[in-house]
Amino acid sequence: MSQPITNTPSLQAVTESIIFPPGDIYSDEPPLESDLHREQIDLLIRLIKWWWRDRQDFYATGNLTIYFSPNQKKSKEFRGPDFFVVLDTEKKDRKSWVVWQEDGKYPNVIIELLSNSTASVDKGLKKQIYQNTFRTPDYFWFDPNNLELQGFHIVDGQYQELVPTESGWLWSQQLGLYLAVYLGKLRFFTPDRQLVMLPEEEANEQLEQANQQLEQERQRAAILAERLRAAGIDPEQIF
Repeated sequence: MSQPITNTPSLQAVTESIIFPPGDIYSDEPPLESDLHREQIDLLIRLIKWWWRDRQDFYATGNLTIYFSPNQKKSKEFRGPDFFVVLDTEKKDRKSWVVWQEDGKYPNVIIELLSNSTASVDKGLKKQIYQNTFRTPDYFWFDPNNLELQGFHIVDGQYQELVPTESGWLWSQQLGLYLAVYLGKLRFFTPDRQLVMLPEEEANEQLEQANQQLEQERQRAAILAERLRAAGIDPEQIF
């Protein structure tokens, strides 16, 4: 005796019935531990955004949650990176970084700022997550208090410690920049070892250069005037 034929739901119907978690999720990060940490994060964000001001293919931020599980679950010890950069993505503001809404992209560069309460997690659990789950190519940590700086690059799926230059600088392959301590802050340097400056620093440097040029012109004018007087010519009568 034949069995009655039952209607099997189509794949499309099953897919449409699944409720995916929303992608518009607010960041859920704790307050920063000190002014030093906040100022350092703000500095890094401002620097990279100014350096790449003509680019529209990156996202740079800090102290922002990265949601990488559709179940929206995070390890209790895991928090969003203090600073991270994602390449080949749209440059726009976000409430958080939701991997499943960003074509599966994870950060290309992560920098964690160490403190007494987070150092063990940054060097242990987070390093494992960034290596094994995120596959973030460049990972650095920096201590704003004692200026400890260390970096890693993924080779064959494992983080290999970066060898610093003689000056203690570390190269970020993903950023195409050096990271180094300058006047007590973590800063970026170009491949030819020039400091990546903030707009106000550039303006100050340009003003200083202009003042130097004016001073050089004043000195040349004074020397010329002395030579004219020595030759019996009054400089004031020339014009």
